[in-house]
Amino acid sequence: MAPQSATMKSKEEWMEKFSKPEVISGSEILLRSLLLEGVDCVFGYPGGAVLYIYDAMHDNPDFNHLLTRHEQGAIHAADGYARASGKVGVCIATSGPGATNLVTGIATAYMDSVPLVVITGNVMSTLIGTDAFQEADITGITMPITKHSYLVRNVEDLPRVIHEAFHIANTGRKGPVLIDIPKDVSAAKTLFKPVSEVSIRGYNPTVAPNKLQVEKMIKAIGEAKRPIILAGGGVVYSGAHEELLEFVTKTQIPITTTLLGLGGFPSGNELWLGMPGMHGTYTANNSLQQADLLINIGARFDDRVTGKLSGFAPLAKIVHIDIDPAEIGKNVPTDIPIVGDVKTVLQAANKLAERAEGADEWRAQLAASKKQYPFSYKDSEHELKPQWVVEMIHETTNGDAIVTTDVGQHQMWAAQYYPFNQPRSWVTSGGLGTMGFGFPSAIGAQMANPDRLVVSINGDGGMQMCAQELAICAINNIPVKVVILNNQVLGMVRQWQELIHENRFSHIDLAGSPDFVKLAEAYGVRGFRAANKEEARTAWEEAMNHPGPAVVEFVVRRDENVYPMVAQGSTIDQMIMGDAE
Repeated sequence: MAPQSATMKSKEEWMEKFSKPEVISGSEILLRSLLLEGVDCVFGYPGGAVLYIYDAMHDNPDFNHLLTRHEQGAIHAADGYARASGKVGVCIATSGPGATNLVTGIATAYMDSVPLVVITGNVMSTLIGTDAFQEADITGITMPITKHSYLVRNVEDLPRVIHEAFHIANTGRKGPVLIDIPKDVSAAKTLFKPVSEVSIRGYNPTVAPNKLQVEKMIKAIGEAKRPIILAGGGVVYSGAHEELLEFVTKTQIPITTTLLGLGGFPSGNELWLGMPGMHGTYTANNSLQQADLLINIGARFDDRVTGKLSGFAPLAKIVHIDIDPAEIGKNVPTDIPIVGDVKTVLQAANKLAERAEGADEWRAQLAASKKQYPFSYKDSEHELKPQWVVEMIHETTNGDAIVTTDVGQHQMWAAQYYPFNQPRSWVTSGGLGTMGFGFPSAIGAQMANPDRLVVSINGDGGMQMCAQELAICAINNIPVKVVILNNQVLGMVRQWQELIHENRFSHIDLAGSPDFVKLAEAYGVRGFRAANKEEARTAWEEAMNHPGPAVVEFVVRRDENVYPMVAQGSTIDQMIMGDAE
């Protein structure tokens, strides 16, 4: 695969290398500052407003840049890199259309609290506001979907701005930060002095919790008969998976994890009830509705989890732990708010945590329900079922792969039938639900984890939105295994049109899509196709054994639905069970 920077150094080594004051260009300052932040891979696409920046990369052995084939591919790859590594993802694009092509990816990262530093070029400072060629007010356009943004007017500010951007992106509630650099600023020269300190007035996220609030939670656990934990992406982002396991082990409280929380708690643990929400498990959904104490740890009470808000968790006292105080009470009234970093809060709670003694009957009830109502589907010997394909992939990878998905039915089947036991192994677009995300995010995940198997599960719709990135897999030998569950239809839209709109199927037919095997081969990537179980096992084995990238198209049943399903406007215990009924 594409090599990581051959001259990877620690921040201290970079500081020593760049310690001698030099007059250099803004572009060189940018590259040096990124190296000082520990950046080992940048995804991007050049253009006129960033030509000085790309010129500074020329013959620079210290800097590792991956040229994608679309700016959206670049930012989704940076996003996948960040989710799979815990580091800040970085991408670069030119002004105007280059910058606006990043907007969907910025919104994706913002909704899911992913740390990115997004660098855009702009027209010369003297032309800003004149409707110059390829000018766009990208800081204005992205204001609602960035954590913070900068328009750099003076080259002297660049070292400070870049250092601040990384600090803001990766602290508190994480998110994307945009740095817009006019062309004359990237060309201007000044004396470069590395920045190692950061002080931002008004930005001081609360990390340590109020001890009294933690004590209130512990007291509530002691009084509860039916406690439940709802753990979200905040557990993964704060690196709190070990603390969460300790908390659950000590309290013996059953736990459910959201879509973005998958992997934050081991799926093999007997107290794990699965994923809740629109396509969650029967037991997880009912546990939330019957609980008398609900402890939300790093989740934001998304509507896909809560269903009808007025009917959500009607019997429960609500504890909400979150780094972002704006989330607490936003959707669900909270009885015990705890503001702080999830890892720090759980460390404090674990010093006091004891077994929830009054919940023995509750644990037994949920264990029996979990056994009685697993995810299920009607298998077939005559056609490939997508659920079976995901189960086969889980079996053959021992559940140890990093799995990325696009958005739609295949995303839910992957969440349901590929259980995770470690964090940062699941990369998917949650809040925004971005089609086209799955494949390029796998490239970023692979760059961040060159020694791990990365499997990208896609539908035939989403795959066509960023299929051009197959080129960089081939050129750089990035060994992502691309799975396409091809049902020749926009599956989730078709499912809703069947169940909610009385079989009025409107503009969902994807017939005429390319031959994905030939498409892969056109880019220089090995391609395989399977239409039955025997072919599926053979094709997948060959793809797994192939040392480079591979695409495997599984031709699956067109009319398969994702169950359970909670229709909009229903409470989450009002599930359509489908094949499980």
